[in-house]
Amino acid sequence: MFKRYSITFWATVFVTVVCLSLVALDVWRSIDARSGQLQEMERLSANVARAMAQQADDTIKAADTSLADIVERIETEGQDGKVLVRVQKQMAAQVENLPQLVGLFVYDERGRWVVNSRGVQNQAYNNADREYFIYHRNHADRGPHVGNPVISRSTGKWIMPVSRRLNRADGSFGGVVLATLDIDYFRRFYQSFDVGNRGAVALVSNTGVLMLRQPFDSERVGGSMRDSELFRHYAALSGAARTGSAFLHSFHDGEVRLNSYRPLEHYPLFVSAALSREEMLERWRRDTFTRSVGVVVLAALIGFFGKRLVDQIRLRAQTEAALREARDALESANRTLERQAMQDGLTGLANRRQFDVTLGNEFSRATRHADTLAFIMIDVDYFKQYNDVYGHSAGDEVLRAVSKLIRALTPKRPGDLTARYGGEEIGILLPNTDIEGAQAVAERIRLAVEQLQMPHSGSPLGQVTLSSGVATMSPKRGVHAASMLVEAADKALYVAKSAGRNRVCLAPPVDG
Repeated sequence: MFKRYSITFWATVFVTVVCLSLVALDVWRSIDARSGQLQEMERLSANVARAMAQQADDTIKAADTSLADIVERIETEGQDGKVLVRVQKQMAAQVENLPQLVGLFVYDERGRWVVNSRGVQNQAYNNADREYFIYHRNHADRGPHVGNPVISRSTGKWIMPVSRRLNRADGSFGGVVLATLDIDYFRRFYQSFDVGNRGAVALVSNTGVLMLRQPFDSERVGGSMRDSELFRHYAALSGAARTGSAFLHSFHDGEVRLNSYRPLEHYPLFVSAALSREEMLERWRRDTFTRSVGVVVLAALIGFFGKRLVDQIRLRAQTEAALREARDALESANRTLERQAMQDGLTGLANRRQFDVTLGNEFSRATRHADTLAFIMIDVDYFKQYNDVYGHSAGDEVLRAVSKLIRALTPKRPGDLTARYGGEEIGILLPNTDIEGAQAVAERIRLAVEQLQMPHSGSPLGQVTLSSGVATMSPKRGVHAASMLVEAADKALYVAKSAGRNRVCLAPPVDG
């Protein structure tokens, strides 16, 4: 069986569930909004990284194409005066057409200028000590080489060297063809991206050299990033996995940023677009705080008024319970009074009032259904003499004992009634009972009292005995009255007393 809980319990559960649901929904929305914000920022940084990688790849490829053309012409046509004049014009045109180019240069095997886009020959400059020159001298690879950023000796600007090897006819090292890319060209492009006040973008070589970072710091250009969390994370990946995003601590300022990294398609470099996690979530925190305060206030108000409502419901329930208790007490008192009004106080049998009501009801029912109604009138023999000899208290005890016995021997059918008719007289109403049945009941009662052998010195019989008159009637509407049945039984009782008492006498049938 399920326990039936009160309305106050369910009201409390409802208010609690509503408040907790509001808070839980707000927490879920906040978590979902945070996830959405991070996903949005990840898409943004990934798009920035894609654009950066494409721009860097295209920028370097344009310069590399010029280098490949110059290498082919010099190796094919040689280095006589007319050839170099045509090469110099070609170089100048390329620099003019490509804004990212600072200059194009050709060096011999000793690092001396052979020809350049400026048309200036200054043998004072020697680049044999440069990283890219040493690389090509020691490697036979004919592909492009992106060197570490340096400050140009001719312009004093930060440049990114892109170079190719020149070979002699026998395949030996014959020099280097160099294109210098303007670092500021990349800076201007990177500045066009909105990565927030604390975001950063970077171009890094696969060997861990920082080519460029925005915000720009000239002291960090060309520095090593091999110990940075970004480089270690990137170097541990391979293939398609090298394109992705991760929250990493900055090597430069310790800021935790969402880094979207992507390699260049044709060159050993990668780019990183990094957005500050704190800055990304700043608006989310502000919105979450504002909304959460509103939700908490709303939940508190609902809880406050819900509690007031629950208190009112509880008070009402207590009041109703008190009223029900008072009503039940009143009904119990009324039933007690009614029982007392319908019950004889001495014997515990029905009193004369209840007998008259029941007699009327049963008489009407017998009339409707053409049934027989029997009545037994019982009287304690010589009861006045008993009171005179033993006292009224003893007489009351005799009445109580006789009444208890009669109540035990009387049928318990619906409609059967045993009542104290008056004084020492007791009446028994037996609906739907013929004269033989009523006589048997009366005789059984008489014998039971006789067997009690209660002493009675005032009686010729020497003990308490009973006399009974029995009458029956089949009532007919408009012919018989209920009082006729009682009168008939009373006359039969008179006959029994006249005949010597301690006997049952039957009344003749009552006819219409």
